[in-house]
Amino acid sequence: MHVKGLGCSSFITYFYFPKPKTMKHLFLLFITSFTLGNILFAQSGAQITFSEEKHSFGDIDEGPKVNHEFTFINTGTEPLVLSNVKASCGCTTPSWPKEPILPGQEGSIMVTYNTARRIGAFNKSITITSNSNETTKVLYISGKVNAVLEEETTPIKQPLMMAPNN
Repeated sequence: MHVKGLGCSSFITYFYFPKPKTMKHLFLLFITSFTLGNILFAQSGAQITFSEEKHSFGDIDEGPKVNHEFTFINTGTEPLVLSNVKASCGCTTPSWPKEPILPGQEGSIMVTYNTARRIGAFNKSITITSNSNETTKVLYISGKVNAVLEEETTPIKQPLMMAPNN
């Protein structure tokens, strides 16, 4: 099909680009859908907000368990339920509230790291699964475990078992 006075590129422009009246309609449709989308999908439900998401223990000695409490607030409009809190390895143990956290209330997740036989730097993650708008949230702990030098002792001289009694 050939339109008189139109070359190939003009032909494509004529048939594939909308007319000005259609552009106005597309623009109005875009604005309307954007506005309706914002109204329909406005933030509602539970929302978890942490005061901090990373904690560094710094340099710590090997042996004892160290703890850190991550506090949060339910800034949403519905009760927040933490369905699971899982650490990246067995040396880290989280504990969390099992009951729902009402809107505006605080809660906390206690994280315990066992330093026994774990010398060197560490970076661990704690993954939280909940009914929040952000269904998965990750917290981090880090630090460096220093070896504890044991005191050298001299062995106590024990009497020989086979020695004659004097």
